[in-house]
Amino acid sequence: MYPFVKRLLDIVLSLLGLIVLSPLFLLLILAIRIDSKGSIFFKQKRVGIHKTYFNILKFRTMRIDTPKDTPTHLLENPEQYITKVGKFLRKTSLDELPQIWNIFVGQMSIIGPRPALWNQYDLIEERGRYGANDIPPGLTGWAQINGRDELPIEVKAKLDGEYVQRMGFCFDIKCFLLTILKVLKCEGVIEGRISTKEITAANESDSAKTL
Repeated sequence: MYPFVKRLLDIVLSLLGLIVLSPLFLLLILAIRIDSKGSIFFKQKRVGIHKTYFNILKFRTMRIDTPKDTPTHLLENPEQYITKVGKFLRKTSLDELPQIWNIFVGQMSIIGPRPALWNQYDLIEERGRYGANDIPPGLTGWAQINGRDELPIEVKAKLDGEYVQRMGFCFDIKCFLLTILKVLKCEGVIEGRISTKEITAANESDSAKTL
């Protein structure tokens, strides 16, 4: 029964969010328009439930000459492409707000694995091992809370699989509340190229300090 309840909650809460946040939407749209040339919204092909495709919506945070279909952390120097308003939007995660529409129309859920880019074949394949491709992707999820951009693919997919196993009303509430905390702290966002070895080394260093 929970998938039905989850979808009903997504519809109600996303509709409420679109109404309540409409003044903020207007302010951000105005700021983006004044700051740089280009469209207000950014559309990108992503992987949805059962590996179907849909266009995810975000507020545009980068210049129109930015290389397409490349994750920001894989760009050599992403700072050169990010606009002034975009830097603020990304730091506060406000650029993700248009995805409330993706949730309302049923392409996404509030909580679930973050939708992979269509060409992130390694992540898609790894998630398949855990059944994480067979539920709707989310605005936020268990992997987002536990590292976000800092996570190597294997760990991210495993956490997404853990969400599939634990998915339920109470666990979704926990993910939602922890997401708010992470956003307020601006944790887990990395701009620029970073390798798995660098992540592992940093984690080992932090562990050593803790010990």
